[in-house]
Amino acid sequence: MCGIYHVSRELEYGIESLMRMVNRERRAGAMAQKIPEIRERDVRPTDEAPILSANAEGMVLRTVRWGLPGFQKGQVIFNARCETALERPTFRDGVRQSRIVIPATHFYEWNQRKEKNVFERKDGKILYMAGFCRGNGEDERFAILTTAANASMAPVHDRMPLILEESEIEPWLWQEEWTQSLLRKVPKDLARKAEYEQMSLFS
Repeated sequence: MCGIYHVSRELEYGIESLMRMVNRERRAGAMAQKIPEIRERDVRPTDEAPILSANAEGMVLRTVRWGLPGFQKGQVIFNARCETALERPTFRDGVRQSRIVIPATHFYEWNQRKEKNVFERKDGKILYMAGFCRGNGEDERFAILTTAANASMAPVHDRMPLILEESEIEPWLWQEEWTQSLLRKVPKDLARKAEYEQMSLFS
């Protein structure tokens, strides 16, 4: 599961480098795009957040609101399970036709005792979470895909975001034949930080 994640200004440099590399390889017109400034903050459902998507110009960075409209008034669907995303009508077209990547510095998860844990890549690089969009224009929204927890996540929660490696981003965005295999992948182990554990060392 992913209910809150963090973005920082440092993401801009990594994203700009990734876009330049991908668009150069694809000879895309978006290679010279000036990316929007990323403001440091925690991102919550219904917030607008930066996403990477593909269009005729290449890979682009834009801002979209997090959370699909739910079935009841005021409900927001901000995660979708990888295992059933291609079967459920609410998600199917988005996963097939509007796949995106959501960059983050780290994300948060709470254990059963409501204690907060921070998860990030062990190498300190950008976390790229797989997702999809639905809707158009001002009505466009995105959701993050989740998968079964890997070994680093399982002690805290049984679900986690589907995290892509840089080499998997281009196939995810452009090559539909890769979709099913990437939906079944097991993300690499993450580093975990927890203030409550650090505090217990000194108590």
